Amino acid sequence: MKLIHTGDLHIGKTMNDFSLIPDQRFILDQLLAAAREEKADAFVIAGDVYDRAVPPGEAVQLLDSFLTSLLEEGIPVLLISGNHDSPERLGFGEEILQKQGLYIAGSFRTPLKKVTLQDAFGPVNFFLFPFVRPAVAGARTADEAVGAVLEEEGKEGRIDPGERNVLISHFFVTFQDKEPELSDAETTIHVGGIDNVDAGHFAPFDYVALGHIHKPQKIGPDNVWYAGAPLAYSFSECAHVKSINVVELGDKGKVTVDQRPLLPLHALRKAEGTLEELLKKGGEEGSRAEDYIQAILTNEEELVDPIGTLRSVYPNICQIILAKREKEARQTVKERHAIRRESTAELFADFYGLVRGSEMDEARKKVTEETVKKVEQE
Repeated sequence: MKLIHTGDLHIGKTMNDFSLIPDQRFILDQLLAAAREEKADAFVIAGDVYDRAVPPGEAVQLLDSFLTSLLEEGIPVLLISGNHDSPERLGFGEEILQKQGLYIAGSFRTPLKKVTLQDAFGPVNFFLFPFVRPAVAGARTADEAVGAVLEEEGKEGRIDPGERNVLISHFFVTFQDKEPELSDAETTIHVGGIDNVDAGHFAPFDYVALGHIHKPQKIGPDNVWYAGAPLAYSFSECAHVKSINVVELGDKGKVTVDQRPLLPLHALRKAEGTLEELLKKGGEEGSRAEDYIQAILTNEEELVDPIGTLRSVYPNICQIILAKREKEARQTVKERHAIRRESTAELFADFYGLVRGSEMDEARKKVTEETVKKVEQE
């Protein structure tokens, strides 16, 4: 069985007031062409279908057209909600649509939605696990929630170890001390590890199709993959090679994963130089000047309306950054990621220092650590 795995479509997203609908239509046409050329037996979308809970009308129309085209090709679609989606809206008509080959898991529920498709080697069982907050699942952390749900699926005999099993999910998955590589588009701060889900829970599955992280990457020792977003949605993703995963399931235990690259309608890229240099360069770039541009200006003097001036050659310019301030901006990003890795006790100590204007002494640190440990145990 051959699968196409993607996610994080974020249909309806805007970038600095530019609608990305034309770019998304262009990339969805590539996904449809890939499904046809690969003769896909199923198409997997691992969450964040829309960019926000209430998507604009043209975003709904674009998704409707894309899904209709896939179903007209006879390709079943398996789709879950992500943290950007409204589960109830995305899941409207689930029971009716699955009769057409469109399998949606909008709202979280147990047992998980299970879809079984057949090929020459027998059944392939797909388990659809949409994004859910720990509290909604009756747990303290995402890891606890996911672990409990999958353990129950196993106890109930719904995961047959003799058959091929695929999990579709949308969580911040880590493996031991390894975290996936993030971009600025992943704006959620994971405080104290509450959102982390360890890939060790996925041992019963032959392939795990993840959404949530925008860079394509494997996480863990087995076939646990983020397909990544098919488009770059922040300038920190400029260097990413966007792709989809083409997954082939042979007999039990035989899985191959190939990444098929995608080409955007407009690239996201950075252009650096003085205002005068960029005006000259932009005038010589032809159609490439229509890319989404982050201009890094090296001028030392004050400039009057530099973004308006550059728009004469770069019509889709999005951001202006002064090179002399870029170092400070990079440091801010590093600090933000450092905060995400701090323990709860360390965060309390930082807050104490911010409020009191002095560092927390060892006695207070000890009390804080003991209190946090007690709360976590409870």
